[in-house]
Amino acid sequence: MATMADVAALAGVSTSTVSHVLNETRTVEPATRAKVERAIRATGYRPNHVARSLATASTRTVGLAMSMLGRDTYFARFAHAIERRAREAGYSLIYADTHDDPETEQLILAQFLSQQVDGMIWAPTGSPAARVDASIPTVLVDRLRDEPCDQITPENVESAAQLTRHLAEHGHTRVALLAGLEGLSTTDERLRGYRQAVTEQNLDPDPALVIPGRSQSEPARLAIHRLFAGADPPTALVSGNNLMTLGVLRGMRELGLTAPHDLALVCFDDFEWADLVSPGPTAMRQRLDRMGERSFELLLARIKDPDQPYVLERIPPVFMVRESCGCEPTGLPGSHRIPLGSARVARTGGTARSRTATSAPELSSARAESR
Repeated sequence: MATMADVAALAGVSTSTVSHVLNETRTVEPATRAKVERAIRATGYRPNHVARSLATASTRTVGLAMSMLGRDTYFARFAHAIERRAREAGYSLIYADTHDDPETEQLILAQFLSQQVDGMIWAPTGSPAARVDASIPTVLVDRLRDEPCDQITPENVESAAQLTRHLAEHGHTRVALLAGLEGLSTTDERLRGYRQAVTEQNLDPDPALVIPGRSQSEPARLAIHRLFAGADPPTALVSGNNLMTLGVLRGMRELGLTAPHDLALVCFDDFEWADLVSPGPTAMRQRLDRMGERSFELLLARIKDPDQPYVLERIPPVFMVRESCGCEPTGLPGSHRIPLGSARVARTGGTARSRTATSAPELSSARAESR
């Protein structure tokens, strides 16, 4: 089915120009109008009520599609930050759980369109089947795609490299990575950072040390059993997300293993209870409040100005150093945090250019999440 973006591409104009032609919301030069009308006939595009409502009215609603909203604290906290910022701006959210299932994802996106939402915030699955409709403002969060829209994600490559380097600094040479679901940009980027540090630190490059965890607890638990059933298990592990870390901890408990003595552990995504257990997990704490707020701000800016350049923004996490990696307790009421550098990139079409430089890490003590 042809979209407004297809018409715009064939006519060589912006999607907003096509919208103005269809909805008579602004005067368009006769020659340009003729090109758009020819493109409409050539593509077979059929205007719908959604496109008209976006041009002429607002429902003050935003669709939010993420996986495991009720089970994954990572996305739940992300969603709460988005909802808070939306409420401040006078918008309501329509939540939907994709379950990381491509068919469910496609149905949800179609439902959002039929409900005439003003825009969408979407954490995509690894499937290329569901695509961004350029006629509706969309922000992709957490996971990147080669799509014509604004996107916001954690910084993953340097974060994974720093976690791996930290284990190398403790003397580990056989460091494993529990990788997330295949096809996700977060999985690919964290794998890249891990491999970068393995090369830099002259660690064991054994490909068997990269273990699929599928971003879920149970596969991670089973992976720990398999690792320690082998003849040469790793002495340290980087876990790719919070659900896999829970699986790692369950597997270690079942095998009678402790961190950091039997397995030094570092992970992505922090836990609210991290300072209540011993040893506390050393983790990259994602700045979920900041990412959630910025995702809605980007969407609001896109609703107000559809023709501005697309923005890719990476939010640096905070390195929470505790004892699971082998560090000694600090004696402080909280844990150490090390903010990584940030990067903001503006994208026009498929090209990205840096907007701000990265900053050097700083060391301080803190209990609360950095905003």
